[in-house]
Amino acid sequence: MSYLAENFQRIAPDVKLGKNVRLGPFVNLYGCEIGDEVKIGAFVEIQKGAKIGNRCKISSHTFICEGVTIEDEVFVGHNVTFINDLYPRATNAEGKLQTEKDWKCIPTLIKRGASIGSGATVLCGVTIGERALVGAGSVVTRDVPPLAVVAGNPARVIRILAGEGRYESAVP
Repeated sequence: MSYLAENFQRIAPDVKLGKNVRLGPFVNLYGCEIGDEVKIGAFVEIQKGAKIGNRCKISSHTFICEGVTIEDEVFVGHNVTFINDLYPRATNAEGKLQTEKDWKCIPTLIKRGASIGSGATVLCGVTIGERALVGAGSVVTRDVPPLAVVAGNPARVIRILAGEGRYESAVP
């Protein structure tokens, strides 16, 4: 680990790190589980209750909140944001800052081998299917079928990949 990474990472003692995890500088991890052989880029935050599978790549400036489960071999591009609350508010009905008891975390699931392009936003409560591809800048508001290529705001199916989609290009 480099001098920079050693001195500019915040990894809480309750984090479960797998084997051969590579962490970039300015990473903030707390209460999460990270699988084996995962690469996490700089300026990534992963909150409590989030789970990252094996051999995933989480690119820089990404935010993975509580309630997100990412299965094995998933690629998450730069500056991807996950959301876990459909109706976020700063305060409760009494006008006090909300606490955990004032809202419900809605889970999100990213299935094995999926890829999420840079700048995408993934709303809570959705499942992105196995080997699906989410285009850069997309806003995912509903489930994405396995092997689907989706793009846009809201993200819509553009095509379905042939075969298993592991190495196939999404370009028609």
